[in-house]
Amino acid sequence: MHKTVIIIAGLVLMLIIIVAVISSVWPTQEERFIELGLLGKDKTANAYFSNENSDINVGTLSSWFIYLHNHLGYAQNVSVRVKLLNSTMELPDDQENKPSNLTSFVAFPLSLSVNQSVLVPFSWSILNAEEHNGSVVIDQLLVNNQPVNIDALISMNHSFIMVFELWVQDNSSEEYVFGWESEKGLSSASVNMWFNVVIPSN
Repeated sequence: MHKTVIIIAGLVLMLIIIVAVISSVWPTQEERFIELGLLGKDKTANAYFSNENSDINVGTLSSWFIYLHNHLGYAQNVSVRVKLLNSTMELPDDQENKPSNLTSFVAFPLSLSVNQSVLVPFSWSILNAEEHNGSVVIDQLLVNNQPVNIDALISMNHSFIMVFELWVQDNSSEEYVFGWESEKGLSSASVNMWFNVVIPSN
């Protein structure tokens, strides 16, 4: 009986060792992706607006950071394209890999090494906005201390959306596409932030 217990214990120990050895050398399937996020002025997921709500005045500065991390397992060239939409426009669809059809007003090209994290400063304010018959029209922004003209964007309800899309350089064509190849096929990433524009009364 005593010998049987010793033999069983030895077999169990041997099995544990074999499983541990196999697990250490067996290739693991890790999901490969690029992480995209948007952080506030404190580099955290809050404090996006100076007055603690999404109603902003013309000239009010908002300081954000675009967060990126490369989980692909290889170096990759990317571009974060920033677009301004009104509340009636179609947002990018990450599930269907469809970007917004609006043109970006600024882009941030980056080269990400393996497992690299990057914070891209994005300070912005509205330089020029006017109200016409109850609608707000924006045609100029200040981005990272540089004036940027945009196609005049109109919102009936004063609501706008700042959209950040991740575009990835295809290694074969060298063109940028909205997404990257993953184990599940093409994957895409975007983030957006809604805000309302307050026009001071005369």
